[in-house]
Amino acid sequence: MAEQSTFVRALHHPSFRLGLLGSALFVLLALISLVWTPHPTDIVDIPNRFANVNANNWLGTDYLGRDQLSLLMVGIASSLKVALLAVAIGALIGVPLGLMAAAQRGWLEAVILRFNDFIFAFPAIISAIIITTLFGPSAINAMVAIGIFNIPVFARVARGGALSLWTLEYVDAAKLSGLSNAQISLRHIMPNVASLLIVQATIQLSLGVLAEAGLSYIGLGTQPPDTSLGLMLKEAQSFFFGFPMQAIIPGMAIVLFVISFNLLGDGLRDTLDPKLTKAGGVDVAG
Repeated sequence: MAEQSTFVRALHHPSFRLGLLGSALFVLLALISLVWTPHPTDIVDIPNRFANVNANNWLGTDYLGRDQLSLLMVGIASSLKVALLAVAIGALIGVPLGLMAAAQRGWLEAVILRFNDFIFAFPAIISAIIITTLFGPSAINAMVAIGIFNIPVFARVARGGALSLWTLEYVDAAKLSGLSNAQISLRHIMPNVASLLIVQATIQLSLGVLAEAGLSYIGLGTQPPDTSLGLMLKEAQSFFFGFPMQAIIPGMAIVLFVISFNLLGDGLRDTLDPKLTKAGGVDVAG
């Protein structure tokens, strides 16, 4: 009942409603593409290249005669998959590190914070270049690069939210009952910072799609014959002045995706923890 009431409250938030609608549409298109697309995306039809919008091709065709709507659906699924796995990498490694830093303090906290600073010194694009040099360009390597950059983000959010909780009375009571720092973090701290982490996950998801698009655009991400939103933009750049819709379609998809998940995150933030809005957010700086 508590989860249902929280969801109902969130539905009253304009940002959440708009973000949920947009996010659900993108997720639905991605899921449908796994089992069906209007046309195969691996069949070249040169005589039908650059076709305008018609009854058979709702968004026209690209420079190889492939259906743009089908490519868009598959591209959304590919970009979303990379972003989701990158967020998972960041959260699964970063959250435990952040909770450890808040629980142990001292030298361990200092080591974790310096590790965060080191990772932040290498943005996703630099990490991707290094990884690509070692292992070659691919969607998997782009996902790893983005995921590594997500680790300190989740670590700082988890640490920032947990620090204030360790000073509360119920945590002192848990210590007196004999629970270890790890047990307290899992049973008492983690549930209370979950709202912060959920909001951050939605934001990192949108940034992950944007990062994947950038990496694919410069040739470090998804490689043909696979496709993604960024790769669609890259392939369309040579034809922009003659056929601008080739770039506008995936470009608008990226913009709407980022806006949708950011609006979803704003609505979740205000609903799950209204104090964040009033206080201007939690300080998660190192």
